[in-house]
Amino acid sequence: MNEPASVFRALHQGRAPADPLVLPGPWDATSARVFEDAGFPALATPSAGVAASLGYADGRTPAAEMFAAVTRIARAVSVPVSADVEAGYGLPPAELVERLLEAGVAGCNLEDSAGGVLVDPQRQADRLAEVRAAAGDRLFLNARVDTYIHGDPAAVDVVEETVARARLYAEAGADCVYPIMAPADGLPRLAGAVAVPINALGTPDGPSAVRRLGELGAARITFGPQLQRRAADAVRDLAARLLGR
Repeated sequence: MNEPASVFRALHQGRAPADPLVLPGPWDATSARVFEDAGFPALATPSAGVAASLGYADGRTPAAEMFAAVTRIARAVSVPVSADVEAGYGLPPAELVERLLEAGVAGCNLEDSAGGVLVDPQRQADRLAEVRAAAGDRLFLNARVDTYIHGDPAAVDVVEETVARARLYAEAGADCVYPIMAPADGLPRLAGAVAVPINALGTPDGPSAVRRLGELGAARITFGPQLQRRAADAVRDLAARLLGR
């Protein structure tokens, strides 16, 4: 078994309800080192934050540049790093796995929408199963469920659709499911319905906010690009002070 993936997988297991795994999202090598030095046991890159650091809009980063950035981040630290690779950039599963392993990461996020449209759930499950078959135990696979951001409440019961997709992806081999933007009060139902850990989107407002998500059923907390955006805000404040504003 690949050592980084083994370490990373173990961090998700046996967590107390008030102690979810908190994974800050570095956007470059410097921020990754800062988070490691602070004591975080693992990191999870946000595609939107990395895109912003490279000068791209969210979803517009060329695959080669994203993998290069993720490689620099993974090489900068000694803790496991999971990479957000969006929907996989159209790469065949075996090639996607090869690129991820070459980058030195322990896991990845794969989302089930493309161009703002949800992918057919069985098609996504089949793709996840192919990624799992190619990776074996060498990658921790976090399956993002985009029903709360791209689902149509007028057409489907979003909660039921989220549960159905989460179960299907877990059965396909996902180690974790990530119902991004799911309301906090919906986490208990999701956690009770799925046999793998739940990733929740948190806010960087201190340990009490994180603890509450854990108590509601999340085993893992990530923050998307929020940390990069707060860092950018801090730079704007610094620039204003330098100009005497």
